[in-house]
Amino acid sequence: MGSITKASSPSIGASTAITTPEIETPPTAADLVMPSEKEADEISDVVAPRADAWPSPYYLENGLRRVAPYHFTYKTWCKERWRGRKLLDIFDSEFRDRPLAYYKNAMETGQIRVNDMPASPDHLLKNGELVSHTIHRHEPPVTADPIQVLHEDEEMIVINKPSGIPVHPAGRYSFNSVVEIMKAERGPEWAPYICHRLDRLTSGIMFVAKSPTAAAHLSTQIRQRSVRKEYIARVIGNFPDGEIVCNQPLLQISPKLGLNRVRANGKTARTVFKKLAYYPPREPRQEKQEEQPPNLEDVTKEKGRPWLRKEGYSIVRCLPVTGRTHQIRVHLQHLGHPIQNDPIYANQRVWGVSLGFNDPEALENTDEDIITRLDRMGKEEVADAVAYHDEMVDEYYKRKAERMSGELCEVCDTPLYTDPGLQELSLWLHSLRYEDANGDWSYTSPLPNWALPPSGMSGPTEVGGMEELVSAVKDINPEIS
Repeated sequence: MGSITKASSPSIGASTAITTPEIETPPTAADLVMPSEKEADEISDVVAPRADAWPSPYYLENGLRRVAPYHFTYKTWCKERWRGRKLLDIFDSEFRDRPLAYYKNAMETGQIRVNDMPASPDHLLKNGELVSHTIHRHEPPVTADPIQVLHEDEEMIVINKPSGIPVHPAGRYSFNSVVEIMKAERGPEWAPYICHRLDRLTSGIMFVAKSPTAAAHLSTQIRQRSVRKEYIARVIGNFPDGEIVCNQPLLQISPKLGLNRVRANGKTARTVFKKLAYYPPREPRQEKQEEQPPNLEDVTKEKGRPWLRKEGYSIVRCLPVTGRTHQIRVHLQHLGHPIQNDPIYANQRVWGVSLGFNDPEALENTDEDIITRLDRMGKEEVADAVAYHDEMVDEYYKRKAERMSGELCEVCDTPLYTDPGLQELSLWLHSLRYEDANGDWSYTSPLPNWALPPSGMSGPTEVGGMEELVSAVKDINPEIS
């Protein structure tokens, strides 16, 4: 591969870290540079604050990286699907950051404008119109864990992204993104070129090119599937032995929420899974004696928590042959072994008692039901995965979770969120390895702590080669063999 020096997997000791010095007090909004007037074509490609905001806008507190609130303007051209629709309807259907009443008031007070002119909530959008939204922005905090550099040469940086940090400025995040954190470390003239993306909650290997040419070269290889990717996941229960190939197609049922599910009319998707280790619970669930009458409360609780019958957890290797959004997470859910702390796909309040297991026809839960339940998460309810339904920790995590606090910002009257809990900053899914199918280069990160053997138990601390995973699909997908 021309854009990356051939290298073997680095050792943990060879890793370096991008660090941001802790400052005593947070900067004020006046200390931050306002965004440029460059217009964005897509709503996710927001007008990002310039990287020449010096000193660094970050301050570290309680294990979190924070940014003080600042003013910010989003701009986007009217999309085809918006034409002829009311302005308020667009914000209600496309965004979930703030309540509908906030958006209505922002239009009436001129914070949301069309072609830089005030527009009513009933304004019908037309082709060529520019929608802007000026806000007093409150970025959610992210983990203060550093971004590790696994390898760097003249053309490419290979990093180990912490969980909970988005790659690009998008939605509620701008400074608290991989791109902006690296800019703050490397200087205002440094320009990163992201070659691929990871979900905000997913940790692990990412490639950041130093030139458009290097980025385009690797991106082409990834699209052509000549780059093999391996993830590691921690899932509910004892995953089956052997190589498990899931070929279920995936359909996006909500662009607003980025929600996907198995559906026959979806896009082709293929993932290979193989169990690395299984760790049983320290105290196996005791079966009740037959002569003892069951307690009604226990029976009700058991029916509402079918995952309790899947004792312990497995560490599973994952080879995504295709690259659909949330592919690994949805395929594991379909197989009945969702990622143990997944706030979306292992959430009983969203998917019901079966957690979406083997429901490709959406007979148990309609798309509308799923979307409505998920939309409430983080607003009226806490998004809690089944891993946090232990009675000892349930109430603690409910208290330590991000949701609307009931308080308003003194500057802009925006409803404020509480800090996210640690369980909301982590997903037990990690991008472990990227390698060229021809063997020209390979990069592997250390296993995350949650994938290592628990205290007092033995298990693997390293992962072998990908031959067994690749062999399961080499006849169907020879490009990765």
